[in-house]
Amino acid sequence: MRNSRNIDYPARNESFEGWFQTPLGRALLADQRNFLDERLASLTGARQLQVSVSHRLPLANGTDFSQRIMTTPRCFADIPDGVVVCDSDELPFPGYSMDLVVLHHTADFSPYPHQVLREAARVLKGEGTIALIGFNPVSTWGLRRFLSRSHAGAWGGRFLLRGRMEDWLHLLDFQVEESVTRFFRLPLQRSGRNTSGQLGDRLSGYGFLPVGAYYCILAKKRVCARIPRANGWRKSKVMGLPGTTTVGASRNCPSHSRNHPCA
Repeated sequence: MRNSRNIDYPARNESFEGWFQTPLGRALLADQRNFLDERLASLTGARQLQVSVSHRLPLANGTDFSQRIMTTPRCFADIPDGVVVCDSDELPFPGYSMDLVVLHHTADFSPYPHQVLREAARVLKGEGTIALIGFNPVSTWGLRRFLSRSHAGAWGGRFLLRGRMEDWLHLLDFQVEESVTRFFRLPLQRSGRNTSGQLGDRLSGYGFLPVGAYYCILAKKRVCARIPRANGWRKSKVMGLPGTTTVGASRNCPSHSRNHPCA
């Protein structure tokens, strides 16, 4: 097992972002966009958050949310409105502030994948939805990643087991509503054969078949009823917390100022 402390995650994130400009990467991204647009089209709410390796890979554009927010782990000269520079395991948003959280290969390219899910659960409202996308290790893509000596592009990710991610979501009080694998294409750039058509649509209906290149887990955050405290336990004096901001900073940003991510 590789030591995560010796992995250059910023370099792998940048390489993975560039990989989406290849024919195989564009085809994968198109399939992910189509699937999320279909599954999440009926969702509405105030805020939608996408945590990804880059703000240049938007997903779930067909939803009806008042505000769409994206995160990016690196600073850029001109950051568009609605993009926040932060690390995926330290989201600078208040708890219970998002109606939908999309994790696009975030756990695959983070040194702290479990903390990524914990942060997504923290900022998500009760009954909110999380869409988790990750590479499937039990597939031809997982075999390619295991045999490849290169860690560039998609092959630098962790490829975490889908069942493991479902277990983590259950521990965080999520109810998994759908879990499927998709994109039945060989991991070859020059492969002109794309089996993501009718065969892929049929196979994607059987989430237990570990044959797709990636998996998508749709889960809803359950609301647990709290036991009210007795009046005698209440204290007359309560110390308030200092004010917080909604703009964070990434470890890869030259400045860690909370007031301006690229100061």
